[in-house]
Amino acid sequence: MSRRIREIAGKKKIRVVGLMSGTSADGVDAAVVEVSSRKVRLLAFDTFAYPAVLRRQILGLCRPESARLDDICHYNFVLGEVFADAVIKLCSKSGIALRSIDLIGSHGQTIYHQPGGKRYGRRTIRSTLQIGEPSVIAERTRITTIADFRPRDMAAGGEGAPLVPYADYILFKHDKLTRAVQNIGGIANVTFLPGGCMQDDIIAFDTGPGNMVIDSIIRFITGGRKRFDAGGKLAAQGIIDKPFLDEMLQHPFLRRRPPKSTGREEFGAAFAEQIYRRAGNERLAYADVVATVTALTAKSIAEAYRRFLPAMPDEIILCGGGSHNRTMVGMLKEELPDVKMLSTDDFGISVDAKEAVSFAILAWATIKGKMNNVPAATGAERPVILGKIVPA
Repeated sequence: MSRRIREIAGKKKIRVVGLMSGTSADGVDAAVVEVSSRKVRLLAFDTFAYPAVLRRQILGLCRPESARLDDICHYNFVLGEVFADAVIKLCSKSGIALRSIDLIGSHGQTIYHQPGGKRYGRRTIRSTLQIGEPSVIAERTRITTIADFRPRDMAAGGEGAPLVPYADYILFKHDKLTRAVQNIGGIANVTFLPGGCMQDDIIAFDTGPGNMVIDSIIRFITGGRKRFDAGGKLAAQGIIDKPFLDEMLQHPFLRRRPPKSTGREEFGAAFAEQIYRRAGNERLAYADVVATVTALTAKSIAEAYRRFLPAMPDEIILCGGGSHNRTMVGMLKEELPDVKMLSTDDFGISVDAKEAVSFAILAWATIKGKMNNVPAATGAERPVILGKIVPA
């Protein structure tokens, strides 16, 4: 271990930049966070949108039938530069000295996630791939960088997801209240924290689609002029097609018991295209299609709670881009009327910043030598320390 890494690990307070780009591939979320064993404090946050051309290239890399090896190689390094720029720009914009940052925790950009694995000889090998080369980030910023958090959990027999439950536990556990932290990003995932829970008591899994299907339908409807249903306005004008909704709710992933994780492989462009074609054949109004796929997200979350959680939570704490979709949140409240609905904003962490903050916390735990996966959530055989450390 280098002297600098020992110095960082020995600090009581570590200043970390968390970096995250989700399945929607909208851009880089960057959060400057001060982390200690007793407190997590968000100092600055911003999102740095990908240029439209870059976003199209990234989404192309997520499609096995069209992705090219030379492009994957190239954009791994391109995104390393983009992620490094996000750190530098955030520090400059917020007046935080770059040299005051001890550590960077980068999730990278997932382009393929295969939690079910594929056969190799007599074994099934699980795999995942996030790009955004951490060596480039460390070199450009001169800051020790931790990345590639998912593979170690997979090597231990897990699905490599969800990873944020460790951070949810640090941020939101309560002595008495039972809480569910519900992220609605491209994919939706829940962390269930029983009152007074220990790390082994956490239940967490992907509930199904979040914004991913809605966003795809909006792009189809508008010919790419719009990327999402702002505030759920179009969904609010539509009528849910209940038979169509019930049919989509039969998707095998939604009925599968946890631990489980998913992504574009199951709910990406191909899934959305099928829905769009079916809606066209049945001559559904655009607003009705959007209302129905918005209900798919809300209903699948509520159904996951009813099927797979040992009890209903006292509180649901929302985060992620879907938290801004008032129609979706309204549908979720209708599904779960007896549960108090909050957001991470109520705890001092922006709903948009929460994922980036989580990877800052994961990086802090890694440098401290703490086991930071949750085997009950991922299915791993044992707790492990996640991530690869690239010294500055």
